Amino acid sequence: MVEMNHEHLELLVTRTMPYGKYQGRLIADLPGNYLNWFARTGFPKGELGQLLALMQELDHNGLSSLLDPLRK
Repeated sequence: MVEMNHEHLELLVTRTMPYGKYQGRLIADLPGNYLNWFARTGFPKGELGQLLALMQELDHNGLSSLLDPLRK
């Protein structure tokens, strides 16, 4: 289970993907198939990996709408 707190949820709607096909896109806006690819192949180390894992879990469980109130 991925750790989830308010700070992490805020980061999902403010932090952007730093590299790759979806560079510059908010982590909260990454497509599910991309997040699932990371889940299969391994998340990056550190905070980015934690955020991607959290977003994948939210997306997989149909909970992405929990982020709507946090979007600015």
